[in-house]
Order: sequence, then C-alpha cells, then structure tokens
Amino acid sequence: MATASVTPVSPVFSTSKAPKSHLKASTTTTTTLWNQNRNHLTLRRQILKGIALSPFVLIKETPISEAREVEVGSYLPTSPSDPSFVLFKATPKDTPALRAGNVQPYQFILPPTWKQARVANILSGNYCQPKCAEPWVEVKFEDEKQGKVQVVASPLIRLTNKPNASIEDIGSPEKLIASLGPFVTGNSYDPDELLETSIEKLGDQTYYKYVLETPYALTGTHNLAKATAKGSTVVLFVASANDKQWQASERTLKTILDSFQV
Repeated sequence: MATASVTPVSPVFSTSKAPKSHLKASTTTTTTLWNQNRNHLTLRRQILKGIALSPFVLIKETPISEAREVEVGSYLPTSPSDPSFVLFKATPKDTPALRAGNVQPYQFILPPTWKQARVANILSGNYCQPKCAEPWVEVKFEDEKQGKVQVVASPLIRLTNKPNASIEDIGSPEKLIASLGPFVTGNSYDPDELLETSIEKLGDQTYYKYVLETPYALTGTHNLAKATAKGSTVVLFVASANDKQWQASERTLKTILDSFQV
C-alpha cells in the first residue's frame, strides 16, 4: 500500500523585519502545511486501522475442526464391480502408517452418500510411527442412517514373534479375534458375542471373517469384521451398526465388508 511521505515543516525565523503582509502570508502558509501534515497522519492511522480490522485483508485459516465433510461420491471413482458404490483405494497420502510403509495399501467400496470421519490424533498412530506398539485406526467412514466402517492396524509383533507371518501362522480365527476383539467393539470382547466365523481366500491372501452381536459395544450392537496379515501388520476391517441401522443396511454393510482387500 502506498503511503504519503510526511515531512514536518519548521517555521523559518529571520532577524530582519518583514512587512506585516509577508509575515501574515508566511504564518498562514505554515499553519496550512501543519494542518495538511496532521490530516495525512490521521488518514494514514485510519487506513492502517482499517486494514487490521478488515476481514477482506486478513486471511483467517479455517480450523480443521470446522472443515465440512463431503459425500465420498463427490470425489471417489465409481466401483468397477458395482456402479451403485464408489471405490476407496488407500494411498500413502491418506495415513501416516501408509507413508511409513507399515501398512500395505488396501481398498473397499462405499455407498456414495457416506462421508469420511476424522480420526483423533491419539488413535491415528501419527504419534508413534514408524514403530507403534499398539493398534491404531487408519481411516473411518460413516453414514447416519447406515452405520460406519473403520480400518484398524495392529503391529504383527503384538500377535506373534514370527516375522512376516501369515494370518494362519498367528492362529485360528477365534484366537485372533480374542486379541483384536476390543478394537472391534471399542471397549471389551466376550467370546459369547461371536456368532459366526469363516475363512476366505483372495489370491495368495487369507482373510478371517466374523459376525458379532455386541449389545454393550461402543461401536454398535452389530459388528462385522475381516482381518488379514501382510508384511509387519495385521489389518482389521470393521463394519458397525446399531439396531435401527442394521435393519436398513445389513446387506449393504456385508457388501462393503466383502469388498475389503489388502
């Protein structure tokens, strides 16, 4: 912003007598200059004050907590397997663990109306990469009417001492869920809550699948889970719903679960 240069003007004193008319003119000119300078200073202060207060000049960054989530259908591609869903493929830009190489890329499909939820920093694993001792949440998506899904990653060393172990090396589906059950429910796990287990093969990768009824779970009264081991990590995919959501979206949640792969 250009500003006016302010040069104070000092009165000129002379020992010689000057005509009264000259003295009057000189005094008038000096007074006028002082008034102009004072006006310039006042104007400059007002302009600077206006800049400091103007919302059009100050750039205020919107806090992350105030950012608005959008439906995934607005930015994710349509699923090749089912055009009524969109495909989420995790990349290193999505999570700290993927950037650190601790988790292999994974993917799953979602209804286009779902939104991605924020993961609290303390749960995200951001603070402990590249070596986390406890499981962390990778990503979360949710829909108020249908439920929510999340990806949980656990260090392999927490479950077995064998490096690069397969999920079969860790043990049976029941043994694995006994260790990871609390990360499905959000609080505690009771073996009586496990209704069904199955094993699925996708190429060279083996997956354990679970159906749980969890009346006391923080995640919801109905939980579906799918787990596999790859590299140094066990990856657990969880789909959750309360009773009302389950009635409307059981089939949808099972379709989402089936689509998950690492």
